[in-house]
Amino acid sequence: MTFLHSTTSGPISRRLKDEADTVIIGGGVVGTGLTYCLAKAGQKDVVLLEKTELTAGSTWHAAGLTTYYSPGINVKKVQWDSFKVFREVERETGQEVGFHGPGTIRLATSPERVDEFRYQMQRQGWNDAPQWLLTPEEVHEMHPLLNMDKILMGLHNPGDGHIDPYSLTQANAIGARMHGAEIYQQAGVTGMSMRSDGSWDVDTQYGTCTIHAQRVVNAAGFWAHELGRLCGLELPLVTVQHMYVVTGPIAEIKARKTELPVIRDLEEPSYYARQERDGLIIGVYERAELMKMQNRWVSEGVAPGFGKELFESDLDRISDHLEAAMEMIPAVRNADIARDVCGPITATPNHLPLIGPYMAPGLRNYWLAAGVYGGVIQSGGLGKYLTHWIMNGEPPYDLSELDPNRFSESWCNRNYVATKCRESFGFNNVIIWPKDERPAGRPTTRVSGIYQTLLDKGAEMGFHSGWEQPNWFAKEGDTPGYRPSFRRTNWFHPVGRECELVLSKAGIIDLTPFGKFEVSGPDAARVLDYLFANDLPKVGRACISHMLTPSGGVYAEMTVTRLGEDRFFLVTGSGSELHDLRWIEDHVWKGGYDVAIANVTDDMGALGIAGPRSRDVLAKLTSHDLSKKGFKFLSCQQLSLGGVRVRAVRISYTGELGWELYHAREDTARLYEAMMSAGQEFGLGDFGTYAMGSLRLEKGFRGWGAEMTVDNNPLEAGLGPFIKMNKHANFIGKQSLQQLQQEGLTRKLVCLTVEVEESGPDAEGNETIWHNGKVVGHTTSGAYGYHVQKSLALAYVPLHLAHPGTVVEVELLGSRRPATVQQGPLVQTHTARAQ
Repeated sequence: MTFLHSTTSGPISRRLKDEADTVIIGGGVVGTGLTYCLAKAGQKDVVLLEKTELTAGSTWHAAGLTTYYSPGINVKKVQWDSFKVFREVERETGQEVGFHGPGTIRLATSPERVDEFRYQMQRQGWNDAPQWLLTPEEVHEMHPLLNMDKILMGLHNPGDGHIDPYSLTQANAIGARMHGAEIYQQAGVTGMSMRSDGSWDVDTQYGTCTIHAQRVVNAAGFWAHELGRLCGLELPLVTVQHMYVVTGPIAEIKARKTELPVIRDLEEPSYYARQERDGLIIGVYERAELMKMQNRWVSEGVAPGFGKELFESDLDRISDHLEAAMEMIPAVRNADIARDVCGPITATPNHLPLIGPYMAPGLRNYWLAAGVYGGVIQSGGLGKYLTHWIMNGEPPYDLSELDPNRFSESWCNRNYVATKCRESFGFNNVIIWPKDERPAGRPTTRVSGIYQTLLDKGAEMGFHSGWEQPNWFAKEGDTPGYRPSFRRTNWFHPVGRECELVLSKAGIIDLTPFGKFEVSGPDAARVLDYLFANDLPKVGRACISHMLTPSGGVYAEMTVTRLGEDRFFLVTGSGSELHDLRWIEDHVWKGGYDVAIANVTDDMGALGIAGPRSRDVLAKLTSHDLSKKGFKFLSCQQLSLGGVRVRAVRISYTGELGWELYHAREDTARLYEAMMSAGQEFGLGDFGTYAMGSLRLEKGFRGWGAEMTVDNNPLEAGLGPFIKMNKHANFIGKQSLQQLQQEGLTRKLVCLTVEVEESGPDAEGNETIWHNGKVVGHTTSGAYGYHVQKSLALAYVPLHLAHPGTVVEVELLGSRRPATVQQGPLVQTHTARAQ
C-alpha cells in the first residue's frame, strides 16, 4: 500500500511505518511544531499523519500575528518559548519563516483601559518579555498614521509582529525530518483502537494500513472533534469563522521606510491592523450576537473535502469594525479592499487550548493539542511544553489553565460549549478584570441542593469547574451584582462582615464543588504512600498531604482521610478535580496496583461550618461528643446531623474551629436547613469564598495554583511539616528534594503587609516585587485582612530579603507600594491558639 510522504519539494511515494513511539495527527502549525520539538529532543519514531496536505485547515489562511503579550501569566511562557523555537527552526533548517518584528501597540481610549494596562504591567515585570507603557506622544511617534483624538495610552510589546504560517509549517516539517521524524500527507485517520497495554492502533484512510503507536496526539485543528469521536470522546470544541480584509496599497504606508507596528484597538468594535506590504490587514472579532459558528460541523462533521477552502465573507457583518479602523487610521478611507478572508478557527469555551494527556474511562496515552485559538504564536511553545511532559513524565511548568480535562463531560454539554464560545469570541478584547466572572452558559447541571436558597439570600455566585459557589452575600443596604474593578468595589465591606461572622460567631459555606474521591483495595495504602509526601493517617484520622512531581514540584494538595485500613477519602479543590484524579489513576495503572478509584464529586454534597460557636451549632443536632477530646482536630467521624448521615472531618480552610460535612448530595438542603435552624441562637450566617480567601491569608495557608504549583518546591513554599523525608515509602519527588536540601534554597515564601490607599488596590497575585530598583520576586496571592486591618500578600522573594522587617515594594496600578516582610502568620489558627 502506498502513502504520500511529506517533503518540501512535493510528496513522494513511501510505505507507512508499522510502528511509532508517538503518532501526531494533524499537519498544521501546531502538529508540525510538536513533531519538530519531539524529534529534536531525541524521541525516536515520531510520525505525523496529515489528512490532506500540510497547512490545510486553519494554518494556511492565518494572519500570522505573533506577540509576547498575554493576560494569562503562564501563557506568557508559552509565547516566549514560541519565539525561541521559531528562531531555532529557521536557523537550523535554513528555511525562512517570514518573521517581521515591528512590535505591537495596544490602544487605551478609556480610563478603565488605562487601569488595565497598568494592571498588566504590574504582572509583567517579573516575566521575560519586555513590555512598557507609551504616552500618546510616543504612540504617535511610533505610528504616525493614527488619529490621536481618543488615545490616552499605549501598551507596547517590542519584538511582536507577524510570521508566515505556511513557511513556518514547512520549516517545522524540514526540521522534524532532519531529526528523524516521518511526515505522511493524504493519510487521514479513519479509526483508532487502544490495546490492553495502553498503546494504540491507528487506521488510516488507506483501509488496511495501520500504524501501532505508544501514544497518540490529537492536533487535528477543526477535525479534532471528529477525531475524538473515533474514541468515543465528545471534546469541547467548536469551529468559528474569523474574518479579515487585506487592503490595497496605501500611499502613506508606501512612503515609509520602516514597518508600522501592529495596532490593536481594543474598544468595541475592536480590530487589529498590521502592515501587509504597502497596505494593511485588518482583522475583527464580532460581537457575540453577530459571530458565526459552524454548528453543523459538530452534528454532521466537517464538510467533505474542506481543507484549503474558505467561507463566504460577509462584510456587512464587520462594517462597524471597518468604520472604527477608518476612524483610527484615516488613511484607510482611501484604500481599496484587495481581498477578504473568512476562515475556520477552532476554539474551546474559554478560547484557551486543550493541552496535555486526556482522561476518560479506560483511556490511556491519548494527548491533546487542540483548540489552539492562538494558533501560530502558541505553536512552538506548546510543542516544547508537550515534548517535555511526554519525555519526562511531568509538565515543565504550571499550565493548569490549559488542562484538557477542565471541561468535564459530566457538565460541559454541547449547549454550554456553543454558548460559552460565542461569549468568549465577543469578549476577545474586553477588559480582563481581577476576579473576572462571565455569565453565559450558567448555571450548568452542577448546582448544589441549596443553590436557589443561597441566591434568595443574596449570594453573588462564582464559577468553579462547572459549579456555582457563593463568592459573597449582598444584604439589605449593600450594592448587589457583579461590579468589577481594579480597586476595592461593592463586595469589599460585605466580605469584611462575613469574616467577622466567622471570627466571632459561626459561618456556613457551600463546599460542594470540592473534588472528592474514594480509593480502596488491597494496594490502596501502598500506592497512596508512594504518591503522597506525608505519612498516611491512621484510621479515623485525616491529614494534609501533597503529591509531588519527579523534579520536586508541588503537583497537588489534598486532604487524605483514612476510612479503613484499605479505604481512603481524598478531597481536593474544585479547579483540580480531574487534574489530580488523572495523576492518581495514571500511576495506579502504570504500577499495576490492585485499587478501585471512585470519583464521587457529583454524588456528595459538602457544607463547611467555622467559627467559635460552630461546635455549639452542631451539638444541637447530635448527641455525639464534639468536645476537643471527643472530636480531635484532623479526625473523621460518622454523624447523624438533623437526620442526615454525615462524614464529618474536623478541619477548616479558614483556620478557625470548624468541620467539613460530607453527605449525599440530595440531602444538602435538609442538612443546611437543620444547621441554620440550630444556629439561629448562635448567630450562624452564610459566608463565601472571598471571605475564606481573606481568612486563609491571615493564617498563612497556602493555596494550590498560587503558592503551590509545579513551579514551586514544597521546601521554599514552607510546606516542610507536611513532607516526611524519613518515611519508609520512596515517594515521588523524594530524591529531588534531597538534592534541594543539599544545594540549599534560593528563595522563600513570605507574608507581606502592603501599604495601600483606602480604596486599594489590594494585591491579587502575580504582582512584581521590587527592591532597590530591581525586580526581585512576585506575589502569589493577595487580599485585605479584615482582622489585622492590613492589605496582605504572599510572595516569593530571595532568601536575603526573606527576613522579618525587610521592606520591599509591590507594584500596583503603576505605583510601587511599600511592603514589609512579616514573621510567620499574622493570625494564629484556632488549634494553635488552643494550645
